[in-house]
Amino acid sequence: MENKLILTGFFFNPQGDNRMSWRYPSAPEREIFTLDYYQKLVLAAERAGLDAIFLADHVGIWDSYPSNIVSYANARLEPITLLSALAATTQRIGLFSTISASYSEPYNVARMLASLDHISKGRAGWNVVTSGMNEEAMNYGRDARIEHSSRYKRAEEYVTLVKELWDSWEDDAIKINKQSGDFADPSKVHRVDHRGEYFKVRGPLNVPRPLQGHPVIIQAGSSSDGRNLAAKHADLNFALLRSIEEGQQYRADFNNRLASFGRKPESLKILPGILPIIAGSAAELEEKKRLLESLVPDQVAIDLVSSWVGMDLSGLDLDAPLPKLPDESTFDGQRTNLVKVKQYQSEGLTFRQISTIVASAGSAPIVGGTPKEIADELEAWFRAGAADGFALMFPTIPEDWDRFLEEVMPELKRRGLVSDDGGGGTIRDRLRLPKPENTFSRRSAK
Repeated sequence: MENKLILTGFFFNPQGDNRMSWRYPSAPEREIFTLDYYQKLVLAAERAGLDAIFLADHVGIWDSYPSNIVSYANARLEPITLLSALAATTQRIGLFSTISASYSEPYNVARMLASLDHISKGRAGWNVVTSGMNEEAMNYGRDARIEHSSRYKRAEEYVTLVKELWDSWEDDAIKINKQSGDFADPSKVHRVDHRGEYFKVRGPLNVPRPLQGHPVIIQAGSSSDGRNLAAKHADLNFALLRSIEEGQQYRADFNNRLASFGRKPESLKILPGILPIIAGSAAELEEKKRLLESLVPDQVAIDLVSSWVGMDLSGLDLDAPLPKLPDESTFDGQRTNLVKVKQYQSEGLTFRQISTIVASAGSAPIVGGTPKEIADELEAWFRAGAADGFALMFPTIPEDWDRFLEEVMPELKRRGLVSDDGGGGTIRDRLRLPKPENTFSRRSAK
């Protein structure tokens, strides 16, 4: 089967991926907490041919710095509840969500995702995160986040255990034989009897194996620990990359890591995040960018950079360089964010310039222009091997979301870059990802 671009519609905020998108003139208001709002967006995405939607999530209100509780409260619906409702009104589109491996239990998450996969007929996906925000930790009995090295060690054990729980029912275990009274073949339902450093779980799961074998596993961390977790377990990797050359280097690094875990390059798809803005001219594009930047008060931008680097930067000169930043190797926050800020710092950007990038786009690049120009850029990345697809981080929703679906998707279809047949089967089938072998079946076959 010929490879196609993988496109996922990304919800960082319900109203868009600008940090203050709720202030945009056409942004929705209280309807972001209703099912109708999401149904309309997701059905439009499904009709247009997007492969999946992705709900980013946090398990806390980001309010360590004074302005944020008012200006950027990141309130959102619980994603598995929402995706289960959307599964009932959609047919094809993948349903992906962030779930923290730091503040949840493997058995519960394995059960929720297996249930969503059955309800959706094989369309569930899990973005594994390790939750680096102190605000999240304080909702789960801690005074501060889990240390970085422990977060990833815990996540590695966590994901391994969740996959074992999904495999605890072999694919042909269910019999439902009314004559014999056998609901399932007991030789094909297994306890996992897991005893690790962080978890002790007997099993088996009380939901049969997901239709996909395993729901699609996604990982978005770009630190070395994050990349290793993705290389060992993930099917998709979301990345923040600014050029084709950077994308090619990123792919080469992943190919080496995949090989070290006995995996082939095609087993992991890399989806850089981009912010698409359709504009009829360069002047129109610049006007839209200026409007988006104007939505973010200086103090919120300062607070965001402070959060990313783990330092209170308020009171510093916005037009001066940033001070010396923490050492990545000992940083317990989100290292991907720290590395991005250090990269901008090394390029000579001022505090104001860095805060504008972080606040307006979260460091994902803007891909702007006419529908043809945007399609040209996406095709160039794809043909160069710098991306298998893209996480579409629309600056505003529904405005940018609708325009991309109505104007760019037809151009991508015309070029044969995305499928035009509606697709069938599970989301793994449509993303050209193999169904994982059941570990218990493999052991029985030996």
